Amino acid sequence: MIGAVPDTPLTIPALLARAVADHGDRIYAVTPTGRLTYGQAEQRSAELARWMLAVGVGKGTRVGLFFANGIEWIIWWLAASRIGAVAVPLSTMYRPAELAKVVRLADVGLLVAPARVLDIDVAARVEAAFPGLADQRADRLSLPVAPFLRRIALTSGAGVAWATRCADDTDDRVGADVLAAAEAEVSAADLAIMVHTSGSTADPKGVLHTHGTLVRQTSTWPAAIRAVTGSQEEPVIVSAMPLFWIGGVLAVMGAMHDAVTLLLMPRLDAGVALDLAEAERATGIVGWPAFTQRMREHPSFAGRDLSSAPMLRHGPLDIAMTDVPDGYPVHRTMSETAGGFAYTDIAVVDDGGTPVADGVVGELLVRGIGVMAGYNKKERWETFDADGWYHTGDRVYRRTGDPRLFYVGRSTELIKTSGANVSPLEVEAVIGEFDEVVQCVVVGVQHHERGEEVCAVVVGGTDQLDLQALARRARDVLSPYKVPTRWIPVSSAQIPTLPSGKLDRKALRDWVVSSVLSGK
Repeated sequence: MIGAVPDTPLTIPALLARAVADHGDRIYAVTPTGRLTYGQAEQRSAELARWMLAVGVGKGTRVGLFFANGIEWIIWWLAASRIGAVAVPLSTMYRPAELAKVVRLADVGLLVAPARVLDIDVAARVEAAFPGLADQRADRLSLPVAPFLRRIALTSGAGVAWATRCADDTDDRVGADVLAAAEAEVSAADLAIMVHTSGSTADPKGVLHTHGTLVRQTSTWPAAIRAVTGSQEEPVIVSAMPLFWIGGVLAVMGAMHDAVTLLLMPRLDAGVALDLAEAERATGIVGWPAFTQRMREHPSFAGRDLSSAPMLRHGPLDIAMTDVPDGYPVHRTMSETAGGFAYTDIAVVDDGGTPVADGVVGELLVRGIGVMAGYNKKERWETFDADGWYHTGDRVYRRTGDPRLFYVGRSTELIKTSGANVSPLEVEAVIGEFDEVVQCVVVGVQHHERGEEVCAVVVGGTDQLDLQALARRARDVLSPYKVPTRWIPVSSAQIPTLPSGKLDRKALRDWVVSSVLSGK
């Protein structure tokens, strides 16, 4: 394991400066409505960074970013990173209760958003998340439900007393010399970002990465992209991943190491992705197999000129299915904890911690400078073992002479659906509150497109459960990807238990697969 990336600055502001010097006029990002060069990214983020410093945001401040995929997200993320603040990307799928929970757990001090995110009225969403906010003033926020939240900035159309109007042309900002001094104080060891993922408890886990870790993780990204797409042309990549999850973060970071143009969509839409790919002469795509398949099944696909991206038309659905060169091991379930595997030690071990032979399934362990700094509000010993290993819970195996890791499942109860982590306990807690539900158990079952499908096994208080009504009510509370796509009514006697009386999830999952899904 190497401790440094040769000739690479180890902070985001330093990496941005090098990117501008090397290819400032090149296109960094394209959306359906705009384009952004590296130089413009530097200039616009500088203005916002100077404003944040002027209002008291600085090193260590948690800055919540509630944006759809696009140029604004990139600009604000860079602005926060340049002054040593910790960016906290927030899912656009969060319902009010979820948004409030994450803002509180992450100790967000500044929340930034446009007036509308997709079809969301942000002011209404935020007021629903934080009761009492409507009666407060922008310069005096005081919320017991979010005690560290001191300012909410809307980039357009504030119109409410509790919001600060902010844009990159604001006059209220410190001088450029102060920004330069702040950037000089950002170190590789400083925290850079907190990415949330649902864990094995009902509360989301905040995964912390330093500047140095992010830079190292993404240093091989441009070369790996060229390798897996089979093109040595300047990469133009459809990024079919939300920027509030690790895959999107790695893409915007990776594209700063070399001239890579990212094609971004506000929401994942196969038609829009095809429009961008065709118009911008995309060379490849990064994202989940299910979305690639949706693009191929789109009515317009056959008539598209995708000659620049043979991988998109004829290649595998998943990068993990391609041949990759030595040095670029691909793990099908790259997670928030390890992102990629550059500068990371990897071990595959049995239940006793002994390394297994090639072809034998074991648990994936990772450690080193390419791995997360830890979980928010967790001590190191709660996250890493005595030898510094993080136990991912992923079951994988190797093939002799193949750098890839082949994923076969998880040793934890976490459900991985279309690249997103779903906590069964969180979903169970919501559905279990419904009056007509006596018991709810949520399990993940294999799905040919999503990886896993969220399945709710419910015991009702009456003979007839209205499953469609349950699904509608769940959608009012949970993010769309957390809502079960399959509902199975059962009696309490059909819920298996261990001799101790505890729920036997494995047995229940096996029964669902063998008896329900097979039609027996």
